[in-house]
Amino acid sequence: MNEQDESYFKSRGAQLNTHNRFLKQQYVTEHIEGLDEPLLENTATKYFEEHAKKIVNKPESPDLPFLYSMNPYQGCEHGCIYCYARNTHQYWGLSAGLDFERKIVVKHNAAQLLEKTFDNPKWKATPILLSGNTDCYQPAERKFKITRTMLEVLLKYRNPVSIITKNNLILRDLDLLTQLNELNLVHVNITITSLNESLRQKLEPRTVTGKGRLQTINTLASNDIPVRVMLAPIIPGLNSAEVPKIIEEAANNGASAAESTIVRLNGSIGEIFTDWIYKAFPDKAEKVLHLIADCHRGHLNDSRWGTRLKGEGKTAEAIHNLFHISVKRFMKDRQMKELNLNVFKRVQKGQLNLF
Repeated sequence: MNEQDESYFKSRGAQLNTHNRFLKQQYVTEHIEGLDEPLLENTATKYFEEHAKKIVNKPESPDLPFLYSMNPYQGCEHGCIYCYARNTHQYWGLSAGLDFERKIVVKHNAAQLLEKTFDNPKWKATPILLSGNTDCYQPAERKFKITRTMLEVLLKYRNPVSIITKNNLILRDLDLLTQLNELNLVHVNITITSLNESLRQKLEPRTVTGKGRLQTINTLASNDIPVRVMLAPIIPGLNSAEVPKIIEEAANNGASAAESTIVRLNGSIGEIFTDWIYKAFPDKAEKVLHLIADCHRGHLNDSRWGTRLKGEGKTAEAIHNLFHISVKRFMKDRQMKELNLNVFKRVQKGQLNLF
């Protein structure tokens, strides 16, 4: 087995800042031999405030099961190397690589915008995904508590929500989740990509351990809050062999359902992932990249609706069969209870609020 590349940047997922295709110019170190000393860069996480005009968005993709989503943060310090949201950071003039993990956009007015959405007479009770892009319980949430204020608004108006996260910080809000659940207004989705701690540290460097996520599932399920385990993404040759074990352990801890996606490396993520795997797992790199391509007609990327999330071909079929057999074996007759759409109430405002 080859040793890990000495240049591997252990504290982050991405190992470089990729070019932003929307920028005509960028600042780079082109001739390092001409410098008297290294060009240093501040690697600490920075936060930028966005004065958002809306918080609830309607995804355009027909292969996504939810009608609306909302994201209190853009960028994510978790540093998951495979994250499809990385590409969206380029719209801010930033890189999908290290910038995505170190420069976090914060929407401080998210709760106020959500309340404004619910006050609109045209709004009808509909489940909203929190978050569909970056993790709403990423490290920034411990400081800013925006997700918690959004849950307070959801409870106030009694609108259903489906939360997706890989961070046990969600347990901080167990009081609100319990109240939402009393009205059947909440689903929680916990993502687990690996129970191998060595792999997890490289794949998702600033996330909670797999064991910690299982404990989070256990705590939520013990409080009768419906929870689903998300195996997303499954990366052939890297974490695909863990599928049965993850589903078994999630079921043992009370998960009611499981979902999965196969990795796709669109846009800049292909370059970021390829650079990373040659540094983190040089002995496996060629095999893993080949298997990923085998799921997407010989390419690392796939933007086709209907196939981009599940892949196709023999490798993808083998993974799907393994997943479905495991679900049937360990979660037979389990299901998530339906979200309640019948208790939404529009909060009456005082007359002074009209002026």
